[in-house]
Amino acid sequence: MKSRRGIVCRLGSSLAILAGVAAMVTIGASASSAAISKGGAPARTVWLCRPGLADDPCTASLSATSVSATGASQPSSAKDNPKSKFDCFYVYPTVSGEKTVNADLTIQAAETGVAQLQASRFSQVCRVWAPMYRQVTSAGLVKALTPTAKPTLVAYDSLLAGWKDYLAHDNQGRPIIFIGHSQGAAMLIRLLSQQIDPSPALRARMVSAIILGGNVQVPVGQDVGGSFQHIPTCASVFKTGCVIAYSTFGTTPPANALFGRPAQGVSAQSDQTTSTGQQVACVNPANLSSGPSVLQPYFPSASTKVSGVNVSTPWVTFPNLYSATCESLGGATWLQVTSLASGGDPRPTVTPVLGPAWGLHVDDVNLALGNLVLDVALQEKAYR
Repeated sequence: MKSRRGIVCRLGSSLAILAGVAAMVTIGASASSAAISKGGAPARTVWLCRPGLADDPCTASLSATSVSATGASQPSSAKDNPKSKFDCFYVYPTVSGEKTVNADLTIQAAETGVAQLQASRFSQVCRVWAPMYRQVTSAGLVKALTPTAKPTLVAYDSLLAGWKDYLAHDNQGRPIIFIGHSQGAAMLIRLLSQQIDPSPALRARMVSAIILGGNVQVPVGQDVGGSFQHIPTCASVFKTGCVIAYSTFGTTPPANALFGRPAQGVSAQSDQTTSTGQQVACVNPANLSSGPSVLQPYFPSASTKVSGVNVSTPWVTFPNLYSATCESLGGATWLQVTSLASGGDPRPTVTPVLGPAWGLHVDDVNLALGNLVLDVALQEKAYR
């Protein structure tokens, strides 16, 4: 059997940029570039994903094959819903391998690939908008892990400009789901705390926020009051205007973990420097609680091989392969992911290929992608 280490390593090469662990070689020519004003600022928003965009990676094929513990396979179909009355605003993680400190606004294969990987399945329940932003690259990240570092502020200001453009010209009062991972999650924490949290009108428009691998903080034992003063963590699918947040690990996060511990690692990019009396939020995406439940993962089949199974669809899913529960120990709070595979199960299992400090960060989104899409669908129903 060929393990799923291939996909983990490939995605790790992209997302490891967050800590300068590896450089990603971007394959393919530029698809678009930003218009630049004389002052060097972007003259318009460059959209990675938006309704009606040609070759939109966020509306790619959603056909999947479900593989059971016995190796039995079954196809499943799903389609994007361009008539949805809800918008998703997606901020992608660190994938730029450009040599500069901050990326430009050129759409390359790295951004297209991660949008398809993380955001496209949400097109079933919302119209996905994803602005390009001048994220901190691998070359610049070492200089950016302080809240006031110029590269971090450049990245945030770029995202803020895209948000304001979208809000002024495209949203038209529609309810919004925010989605972000890693650096994208850190940028969303800043955006929500500065733009949404203080505004009753915008909070009323927010269905939920999915902020993964970004260290959303709350006071110990509480659901609001850390990263956000008015936006709580989600307690059920019948609650809206709230946050789903977690970081995945297979074991207790070590003392030097980049995720799961307040004011560490990626926390610096979201301007969270206080750990006293704080913990990192954990909401189990499988049941929007802290208790155990089963995950519904979705992985790209091109790099996810299962022994003896021919998968011809773009996606593959493994029901009942992983369980998850929120755990707290020694100052860390995380989503503990455990394999339920028994002897003879041909399906591969994720491993923390980037080291203990990273946990299962590379797979934060895809380990629970089916759950997250369902969460959004049910929250939309509750919002109505």
